[in-house]
Amino acid sequence: MIVSITFDVEHDCPPYLTTTRGMEEGLPRLLDLMAEKKVKATFFFTAEMARRFPELVKRVVDEGHELGSHNYNHERLDKLTKDEGSKVIGKSLRVLREFGDVVSFRAPNLQFPDYYYGVLERNGVLVDSSKATYKGYKKGVRFFGEVLEVPASTTSSVIRLPWRLQSLIHSRLKEPRIYFAHPWEFVPMQKEKIRWDCKFNTGDRAVELLGMLIDHYKSMGARFLTMREYYDLYGNLKRE
Repeated sequence: MIVSITFDVEHDCPPYLTTTRGMEEGLPRLLDLMAEKKVKATFFFTAEMARRFPELVKRVVDEGHELGSHNYNHERLDKLTKDEGSKVIGKSLRVLREFGDVVSFRAPNLQFPDYYYGVLERNGVLVDSSKATYKGYKKGVRFFGEVLEVPASTTSSVIRLPWRLQSLIHSRLKEPRIYFAHPWEFVPMQKEKIRWDCKFNTGDRAVELLGMLIDHYKSMGARFLTMREYYDLYGNLKRE
């Protein structure tokens, strides 16, 4: 069984907020949890958050996690022209690569027109995780040119559901099981003026539930992979 824990590292709950509590409080808690559980994750940073919190990027890299791109400042690629989108992708990679190797990408809001695969390839990106099976993507893990698509399995709020409910969802997912969350989900958001699904069970309970998810898969003998590791695992797939 193959599982991945990934995080989209951005300012708090875009587009509703512009605060950075998730960076200041949530991300350190996540790194502590990953260290406690001995699991390596992929952290898709916006370049803007990397610029503002370089010590956190350095900690991610120093602790053996993968650093990926989540665009420059959470720009939605489906709202930009291809030329505009290409420029912000390239800009984000230039900033993030100052901290280490970056070969994985995830588009904000998981909105990713297919013509961007060529843009990623030209920018040296090997793995994309911008599609989502819960949004109807049915092609599974596959190559688009030289870029391997590894789709997300569930929306982030699933891992904050009561355990009995979410465990039913986990049991029905196809492999590989790709989970994602955001640092702001791990600080209390209940008083913020955001959608209900973005604030229930945030804070301490979210940390507890993520720990339960990891323990659940560890008890099943699952392998935890970073996005970069999928490129080696699926390297013999037929490219189209």
